[in-house]
Amino acid sequence: MAGQAVRDERRRRHWTLRELGERAGVSAAQVQRPESGSPVSLETYARVATSLDLWPELTATDPHQRRPGHGGNQDFVHAAMGELEVSRLRTHAFGVAIDERYQHYQFAGRADVVAWDMVTRALLHIENRTRFPDIQGALGSYAAKRSYLADVLADRLKITSGRWRSVTHVVAALWSAEVLHDLRLRTETFNAACPDPAADFRQWWAGVSPPGARVTSSLVLLDPSPDTPDARRFAELKDAQRVRPRYRGYADAVARLRR
Repeated sequence: MAGQAVRDERRRRHWTLRELGERAGVSAAQVQRPESGSPVSLETYARVATSLDLWPELTATDPHQRRPGHGGNQDFVHAAMGELEVSRLRTHAFGVAIDERYQHYQFAGRADVVAWDMVTRALLHIENRTRFPDIQGALGSYAAKRSYLADVLADRLKITSGRWRSVTHVVAALWSAEVLHDLRLRTETFNAACPDPAADFRQWWAGVSPPGARVTSSLVLLDPSPDTPDARRFAELKDAQRVRPRYRGYADAVARLRR
């Protein structure tokens, strides 16, 4: 995450690796290593971060004893994506829940946004991603939710007869250059996890729960800016090779959304 913060800020300033290295007193290769996820010395992290006016911090945290609210609420862009989705789905009078917990034996986690239509017995699950520092980990967590979340929510909502007729799983990824790079680099990996068109998700967005009995999994690129018209808010995974990014990276999205 430190390397990603460095990369976002360097790109925001339009500095090359060499320019940052000269300011930090290290080589361009030493700048590139943390940006690509490789470890470097604490001194190198500190030199590079302070050259970008970033404040380096060292934190040792027990992941099993995280403070309430730690994580999603501190992620400004992630929260903005969820706020947009919840507001839209509630406008259509769907049942909506955020940060919904689930557990199935050893699998446990939280669903970012879920919505349901009790009349048609349709369920929507949205997994918001601002970036993919660990692609396999992210898609593994998403796969567990695809397998178990629907049944857990059916029990919680006391749906005993017929369960869900349709279930729509969606990865909503920030429409940034950083995310597009990952999608283009690991196209087949994402196609395997999200093989379906986003037609069912678009129906939810338009206020119509999908008819018929089916389960789909898709990925959309999302622009969470409140100034973006709905017709231009999404792109699908199949479009990732040709569309231009709306944001350079996470830091750019934070700056623009705060404005």
